[in-house]
Amino acid sequence: MNRRTFLKRIFGSFITLIGLSGGTYYYAKELEPNMLDIHYVDIISKKVMSAFENYKILQFSDTHIGFHYSIEQFEKLVRKINAENADLVVFTGDLIDNPRTYTVNQRLVTLLDQIQAKDGKYWIYGNHDHGGYGTNMLKELFDQSGFELLQNGHRQINKNGDMINIIGVDDVLLGKPDINQTFQGVDQNLLTILLAHEPDYAEIAKDYPVDIQLSGHSHGGQVQLPLIGYLYTPHILLKNMWKDIIPSVIDHAIICE
Repeated sequence: MNRRTFLKRIFGSFITLIGLSGGTYYYAKELEPNMLDIHYVDIISKKVMSAFENYKILQFSDTHIGFHYSIEQFEKLVRKINAENADLVVFTGDLIDNPRTYTVNQRLVTLLDQIQAKDGKYWIYGNHDHGGYGTNMLKELFDQSGFELLQNGHRQINKNGDMINIIGVDDVLLGKPDINQTFQGVDQNLLTILLAHEPDYAEIAKDYPVDIQLSGHSHGGQVQLPLIGYLYTPHILLKNMWKDIIPSVIDHAIICE
């Protein structure tokens, strides 16, 4: 192989690498965040009272609004959420990617406020919500939007005299989760749904009367490559293990990084 042939091959490989990298980045940032899938999961339990038959709880998570996910994309998500006509809406953390640099505008407050749910809207902190000094900012934003924070707290949802528990813990990584405080005053005979940002909190929740856990954080593998699928992360590899520990629903997230 002469020097010219060698340089051509090196240059060709370099161009191919740039093309693949650029294509993957474009797919992850521009295409996949707009490919919203809605997954329906039936909760089957003897604790489900008659008033909660066909009751719809809508979970969304990990929007990471900012560089990767625009306010315009979030507006489309809000329309999809409202089209589901949910009884209850829960957000399981990481609304804004970097609270330190993001300037919250009234449009975001308005969009969150437009989310409709007959029996209320609840949220919990994720690690990005606490990170970048966002704790107070996110609290104020959700307060203005009609969402109630479940930070080591609980609420009883009453429908025609039948009830379920919605409980939530603080973020594991940057918050102070306290499941004992969360369960204070909870009627443990009722169906209990736990909101916990990190899915592996099921390791702790399994020792408590939790019937199902709703989580985000793991992003379903971070990026779904065209024709290949999700890249695997430790969270995905452990997904089946969590199912054996406690019934869990892990939101794949809206944003792809």
